Amino acid sequence: MRALLVEDDVLVASGIKLGLVQAGYAVDWAGSAERALDLLAQGAFDIAVVDLGLPAMDGFALTQSLRRDGHTFPVLILSARDALNDRVQGLDDGADDYLVKPCALPELLARMRALLRRSQAATSATLRLGPLELDTAHHTAYVHLPVPPGAAAQQRPQRQLLDLGPREWAVLEYLLLQAPKPSQKERLLQALTGHDQEITSNAVEVYISRLRTKLEPFGLAIKSIRGFGYRLDLAGAT
Repeated sequence: MRALLVEDDVLVASGIKLGLVQAGYAVDWAGSAERALDLLAQGAFDIAVVDLGLPAMDGFALTQSLRRDGHTFPVLILSARDALNDRVQGLDDGADDYLVKPCALPELLARMRALLRRSQAATSATLRLGPLELDTAHHTAYVHLPVPPGAAAQQRPQRQLLDLGPREWAVLEYLLLQAPKPSQKERLLQALTGHDQEITSNAVEVYISRLRTKLEPFGLAIKSIRGFGYRLDLAGAT
C-alpha cells in the first residue's frame, strides 16, 4: 500500500514515516500541501495522512482540493487540534477519520487499516481467498491445508505460514484486496515504492514470479492480464 504523509514538522514526519515503512507501507512525505499536490500529479496513492497546521494551504484546504479533484482514497487527518469544530470541519471537508496527536502508532496503523478495508469493501483485518489467509493486523500470511482423507472428523485443518519478504507481502496484499478484480501493473509498482525510490517495472514481474512459486502448490494462481496487470484467483478459475 502506498501512503501520502503530509506533515510540516520534520521530526514528527520522520517518526511517522519510519513506523509506516516498518508496517509495510511505501510512503511519500510532503512538508506542504503544495508538495502533496505535486506528488499526487506524479502517481496514485491508497491513503493519505494529513496534518492541519501546514504552511500556506492548510490541511482543511488540501482535503477539499483532493475531493474536488476526484481523489477518492481515504484521508485521515492527524492533528494536535482537538476542538470539536476542527473535527467536524475536517470530516465535512471530506476526511474519512480524524485522530488527535500525539497518538500511539498502533492506533494510527489500526485506523489506516480500517479505512483501507472500507475503501476496498473488506470487512475484516483478515483477508481470505480459498485456502489463503492474510492477517493485515499482524502482517502474517497462511495457507490452510486440507484434512487428509481418513482423518478423524473432528480434526481441525492445519495451516502453514507463508514466508514472505516485505515487497512480496505488499504485492500479495494489493492483489488480494483487489480480487477478484485485476490489479494494474503500474499500481502494483507504486504500492512497492515511494517517490524517492528507484525501482524498475521489471521488479513487479520478479515478485509476481516469486509469489507464484509459493502459492501455486496450494491451488492459487496469479494470472497475467495482457496489457493491464495481474489477477489473484483460485487455480482453474476462469
